[in-house]
Amino acid sequence: MSMYKRRTFLKGALAAGALPFIPSCLTAAPKREKISLKQGAKILFQGDSITDGGRSRNNDWNHVMGHGYAYIVASRLGFEHPEMDYHFYNRGVSGDTLIGLTNRWQKDAVELKPDVLSILVGVNDTSAEMDGKAGFTAEAYSEKYRSLLKLTRENLPETRLVIGEPFLLPVGRIKANWDKWNEKVKQRQVIAKGLAEEFKAAFVPYQSAFNKALKKAPAEYWIWDGVHPMPAGHELMAREWLKVLNR
Repeated sequence: MSMYKRRTFLKGALAAGALPFIPSCLTAAPKREKISLKQGAKILFQGDSITDGGRSRNNDWNHVMGHGYAYIVASRLGFEHPEMDYHFYNRGVSGDTLIGLTNRWQKDAVELKPDVLSILVGVNDTSAEMDGKAGFTAEAYSEKYRSLLKLTRENLPETRLVIGEPFLLPVGRIKANWDKWNEKVKQRQVIAKGLAEEFKAAFVPYQSAFNKALKKAPAEYWIWDGVHPMPAGHELMAREWLKVLNR
């Protein structure tokens, strides 16, 4: 399916408010791109509260990476490869939507000039749509995300991109309205996969990883409120993220 036809299909399906049938070329994860880290590489994590992880906003290195998957990735790679002198940055902001990311992108992404830029965004955009806020449809998510990635490519042509799949599990308020939440997030998952393919980014399929984890323990074990991971959930995310590396 050509890129034009794919976009046309998505636009029509999203306008209808659902995706009743998705061709396999859209549902199948794009070829898993791999990235390599050079000596002194800068790795930047961007996103919302899942990435933020309660990080500090100063030079307190005990908390600067937060307490989530970004911290675990930095800890593991830093421990395994001290000779590589990697530099890790966390600029996740709790509550952010794509609008929030876009508004701070120059300072929190472009000016940092990362070698690897990891992005996870979508749940807050979904929540805004669920609350009836204008400008937060899945189609708007697609347009804003594509614009952000184009801006990134124009300013950071050599930066390798990692796109994380938005995810959730049926817990708490999410479980109470699961069908609608699941439908809306799935729309954004399809979009994120398509954009990863379009921009030749590595893609991290978090949702399928959490789904598989349900065979080991219930949803509450992995994600305490349906959105924010428990410690074991962040470990799961870190392991999935590390799979995109050539090591």
